[in-house]
Amino acid sequence: MVDAASISRYIAEQFEGVDVEVGSREAGSPEIAWGDTFFIYDPDRNLEGAGRFPFATIVTKDYGDFDDASDLNRPGVFRFNIGVSKETYQSLFPDEGPHDFTALDVLMPHPVYGRNHWVCVLNPSEKTFEKLKPLLAEAYAIAVRRIRKRSKR
Repeated sequence: MVDAASISRYIAEQFEGVDVEVGSREAGSPEIAWGDTFFIYDPDRNLEGAGRFPFATIVTKDYGDFDDASDLNRPGVFRFNIGVSKETYQSLFPDEGPHDFTALDVLMPHPVYGRNHWVCVLNPSEKTFEKLKPLLAEAYAIAVRRIRKRSKR
């Protein structure tokens, strides 16, 4: 399996201008997010508040009743989440069939944010992570376009 640290390292090395933020008290994150990782395109390191929207995340625990379908409180389980385009999402999941959100190493809609075109994998293998790289590149490109559009205003 690919661990969370190697995913973070890959993103930090592969994508320019990315801020890798681990939720903590010092970072001003809500306590529920402590220990989770957020990948934010912020080339000038000047985004604040809602502008610091991640294009991918690594979540290591359930978020109460709000987001507990993946059963992330199991030892060693994490969920890698990626925000993709509507078109990509629909090509990956043309129907809204049932999903086992607790299954490891399976690409599926995010249990909460799927409707916002987020996909996820719990504990991806190296083979699955290779298949996620184009989705990650797309999510990064979307984030870059969003920030560039904002800066032109």
